[in-house]
Amino acid sequence: MRGDRLGPATESPPGVGGEDPLEPFVMQNRRQRIRRTLEIIRANPTGRFALKVFVALAGAIVVTLGLALIPLPGPGWLIVIGGLGIWAVEFHWAKRLLSFTRRHVQGWARWVREQSLPVRFVLGSVGLVFIALVLWLSVRASLGIDLIARFMTYLATH
Repeated sequence: MRGDRLGPATESPPGVGGEDPLEPFVMQNRRQRIRRTLEIIRANPTGRFALKVFVALAGAIVVTLGLALIPLPGPGWLIVIGGLGIWAVEFHWAKRLLSFTRRHVQGWARWVREQSLPVRFVLGSVGLVFIALVLWLSVRASLGIDLIARFMTYLATH
């Protein structure tokens, strides 16, 4: 119960919007428990091998799913990066690649934020056109449906 740590339950905790001030400590404690659990598993040769196999398979599944979703509108790249994060638990090359990716994505986001509103509008428009083009090509290649031709036919007949 919250009242046990912070006084009466009716009293709101210090912080913005009633946030729990102990939340960072809870997350840190959770990370320490995960780290300790992984160390215990890695201490045993069989556990170390099983962990590598599990992480490799789980990461491969997530990365494959993300790669399949890249041509579609949605979080394909985010899922690929998530799979890379899974691999980074056990593989140093994945940790380095994830760090490289994080640095460059943050640099790109910082650069975009520093641009004027018209430049950001153009960048967003180019992104939307790219997504529309990829969607059109995906539907045309996989289903054999030309969405633009269908739309033009619809406009001509209605």
